[in-house]
Amino acid sequence: MNTENNMKFKNDFVWGAATAAYQIEGAARTGGRGPSVWDAFCQRPGAVVNGDTGDIACDHYHRYQEDIELMRSLNIAAYRFSVSWSRVLPEGVGRPNLAGLDFYDRLIDGLLEAGIEPYATLFHWDFPQELYLRGGWLNRDSVEWFGEYASLLGERYGDRVKNWWTLNEPPCFLGLGHVTGTHAPGLKLDYRDFLVAAKHAMMAHGRSVQALRTTVEGPCAIGYVPISHVGIPVDESRENIEAARQFTFGTPSPDRSFWFARLYLDPVVLGEWPEECIRVLTPNGPKVSAEDLALMNQPIDRLGLNFYTAPYIRMAENGEPEIVQLPQGHPHSAFDWPMTPEGLYWSVRFHEERYGLPMMITENGLSCRDWVSEDGLVHDPQRIDYLSRHLKQLQRADAEGYQIDGFFHWSLLDNFEWAEGYRHRFGMVHVDYETQVRTPKDSAFWYRDLIAKNGFSRSEESGSRAVVHSYHQANVT
Repeated sequence: MNTENNMKFKNDFVWGAATAAYQIEGAARTGGRGPSVWDAFCQRPGAVVNGDTGDIACDHYHRYQEDIELMRSLNIAAYRFSVSWSRVLPEGVGRPNLAGLDFYDRLIDGLLEAGIEPYATLFHWDFPQELYLRGGWLNRDSVEWFGEYASLLGERYGDRVKNWWTLNEPPCFLGLGHVTGTHAPGLKLDYRDFLVAAKHAMMAHGRSVQALRTTVEGPCAIGYVPISHVGIPVDESRENIEAARQFTFGTPSPDRSFWFARLYLDPVVLGEWPEECIRVLTPNGPKVSAEDLALMNQPIDRLGLNFYTAPYIRMAENGEPEIVQLPQGHPHSAFDWPMTPEGLYWSVRFHEERYGLPMMITENGLSCRDWVSEDGLVHDPQRIDYLSRHLKQLQRADAEGYQIDGFFHWSLLDNFEWAEGYRHRFGMVHVDYETQVRTPKDSAFWYRDLIAKNGFSRSEESGSRAVVHSYHQANVT
């Protein structure tokens, strides 16, 4: 039976919220910022829903102080943000842009003054357009370009920023951006060229780790953020747990293409190139030398896991893992992603079993069709239910002793959702894109109270009862 004490997270558990530069900053042509591949991609007819762009987004560039105050009022202790590479280096390399550097100085200082720990992500998909025109990730020089960029940030902010993330979700910016063409830069490469880009990106990760270790003042924690593409055992029998483990880390089927986890994790964490996985994609994968692997395999302090959904897996009669079809009416998000909260527990468990590193959940959240109601508030009980179910699975991992050190809700604000434009709302704070008015949703107050308790005070305190309690507490004081 659960008690109040065993529903708590450990005392130093980090509660945060996350965003990305292109999705919230706006000010695309303000203060000397150079264009990124996403600026160019958004100009392609039909590339983004409704022709939406990140030109204005949430106007965080001008409203960051308001957003910091929102976080402070919601008890958020840590903020994961990304730096716009082309805002600080308009051409990707060369002369820095002082106005861009000053913006992040103000943001970081404001966070620290509010008692919020900054967690900086070097790369969240907005590759400088000028460097893309020189070959982007297909150019071996991208390794050094990224190292130069990381050195600049380490030198400038390393006296205050002690927590860093290198690359965010390589399967997305490499696979969706370079194979399917559905994300920037919109390429449709064959798998050999895709793997060349992946090789260079992981080498760039390693170079950035070296750069940060050299330039950041004093101790720092450096992490890497692969997407959490796992399988969930349909039940906890030994054979189905093994089936889910094989689905997560085994040799992929061709239809899983660029999503398989080992391609992005084994080189970085274990110093191993998964040749048998590469052969599924192409018989002519790029040569990876011992020196290349050594660069990818720089010591890091933690993994960041981004989790939204995962399939249920069982062991088939032929001894291979197979996906279990969901029943009709299974709950789905507005993105049409199935709700599978158990996956958060299994993601932590499987990743620690294989890689042994401490972890933070760097993204987890729900796309809802929510809006400002007639009463002027935003009621999002589905998001609260989603978070409650997922965080209880995370608490299970914590209670069982897995190295889970923090949780960052995606996202702080409704924002530009890449090729989907503005039709999805992931934020705990509603944004009116015409007026830029921010309205905390019921989920924001629920999250505030959860942080104050450092977990669930009673196992039943979740769902609709919690939101009524949290809303009233937030609005009568």
